[in-house]
Amino acid sequence: MELYLVRHGTAKAESEDPRRGLTEEGKQTVERMADFLAGLRISLHRMDHSEKLRARQTAEIMAVRLQPAEGVRQVSGLAPNDDVEPIGYELERESKNRMLVGHLPFLSLLVSRLLGVSTNKLVVDFETAGVVRLDRFGGGQWAIRWVMTPELLSSQR
Repeated sequence: MELYLVRHGTAKAESEDPRRGLTEEGKQTVERMADFLAGLRISLHRMDHSEKLRARQTAEIMAVRLQPAEGVRQVSGLAPNDDVEPIGYELERESKNRMLVGHLPFLSLLVSRLLGVSTNKLVVDFETAGVVRLDRFGGGQWAIRWVMTPELLSSQR
């Protein structure tokens, strides 16, 4: 199973937009990342995002290019400070490729949980619009396959 963890794109300040939607630059960065992922021809069964606007907008942009077979869903349990155990447990039983679009510290804590590392240890420093791919192998072991940041995309031009 391939798992893609995506941190939402850059959001507006709460004083500018209380719902904290993506900035124009944030949208453009997510579009570039989505184009990169589409170029890898990744195959997604489903894409889930948190209830926050910035995560939904990020997922919608990604979905246009990646076309997950079962589409995009808003799910609870992916908010910044949610407990990672329920989704970790669910992912251990999942067999189809998924993408989760969410927030910090949740995504970092989820990576630590899946890798069996203490959750007070930082394993991955997610940038906005960054993607981490984890693979689950036989026996249920997870490994980080790669990390892609917007900064690396910029260096590809």
